[in-house]
Amino acid sequence: MSDKTLLIMAAGLGSRFGGDKQIASLGPDGEILMDYSIHDAVAAGFNKVVFVIKPDMKEKFHEVIGDRISKKVKVDYAFQSFDNLPGGFMAQEGRVKPYGTVHAVLSAKDVVKEPFAVINADDFYGADAFRTIAAKLDAMRDNEKMQACMVAYYLKNTVSENGAVTRGVCSVNKDGKLEKVTETYKIVTFPDGTIRDIEKNSDGDMLDLHDLVSMNFWGFLPSVFAAFEEYMIEFMKALKPEEIKKECLLPSFVDEMMHKGKMDVTVLSSADSWIGVTYPDDKFIVMNALKKMHDDGIYPNLID
Repeated sequence: MSDKTLLIMAAGLGSRFGGDKQIASLGPDGEILMDYSIHDAVAAGFNKVVFVIKPDMKEKFHEVIGDRISKKVKVDYAFQSFDNLPGGFMAQEGRVKPYGTVHAVLSAKDVVKEPFAVINADDFYGADAFRTIAAKLDAMRDNEKMQACMVAYYLKNTVSENGAVTRGVCSVNKDGKLEKVTETYKIVTFPDGTIRDIEKNSDGDMLDLHDLVSMNFWGFLPSVFAAFEEYMIEFMKALKPEEIKKECLLPSFVDEMMHKGKMDVTVLSSADSWIGVTYPDDKFIVMNALKKMHDDGIYPNLID
């Protein structure tokens, strides 16, 4: 079993949730969602955790989870900021929002030297998903193409009752390889139970409830960092001054790399359900789900 890092993207502003949702207490004993991911990852064989955060969050992260988790697993930090954009680029005037998930992962290139999984800080992925991706990371080797993997979830299990969500909708071939990722920005559940993309029209374009979607649970080898940097530089070159909210996203990166014939991506399945917090009212749904898992004996008290 090789060394493996869990890279947790936690630099998002959490604007729709109304604050730092990454460190909101949601478990019955005060656990935050990262507690569950780290618990499941360590059980699956990951032996290092890297938090990607904003520089001004470091003290709070140490207090809420970092110092506590460092007793169980090696912990390191990477900082996503406007000061470490590749290619010497500077942030656009008026920019507040981070530059996206590609930049988040690229920010960790100096502290991640082993196969790694990437997750969002504010999502619950389930123990089976971590076991599945850990086994794949142990087996992955770059050959003529870079190798990557992802854990996909059914769309119907990833939407919010309380507003629109963004999902990378995936097309998978018969060999289990990813063929395409379509970043879809305004997915909502309609009163009739259908799920639709309302970005282009209010009636929405119908989506299949069983579509597989990316929840930013990716597996990479460290060789990918050079490709991340090249892709991010091209993104910054093409960015217009007025596009102060546009982000450089992992699904878009993977999609381009596949279509250029530079990357093979294996789609992994998981028996677990995904849960997460996007809007304030999602919090109570997640809290109830976590409490049930504790009551059923799936998780112990994770706060030592």
